[in-house]
Amino acid sequence: MLPSATLYAIAGVALFGLGFYALVAYPHLLRKIMGMNIMGTGVFMSFVAIAYRGPEQTADPVPHALVITGIVVAVCATGLALALATQISTRTGITQLTPDEEK
Repeated sequence: MLPSATLYAIAGVALFGLGFYALVAYPHLLRKIMGMNIMGTGVFMSFVAIAYRGPEQTADPVPHALVITGIVVAVCATGLALALATQISTRTGITQLTPDEEK
């Protein structure tokens, strides 16, 4: 059986990969924002796994402080991204990013 820190690290990498796939593969703005949030969650889980020192020792507090700060920044970035997506949708009527056509 794998230690819990290893499982957290594997889950963090899997979430980051899933979020990156969503960010690259889907043209819809809301799906891109959700993919960005999933990527952030994967990074946070990896930081928690890095903080683990062993069963008898306490966890390193620095990665935990970074995760708390990162959560606050992620909420602000999500709010900004949603506001920008709303403005793009209101002004252009488009909710998907389309590739530029050659002229």
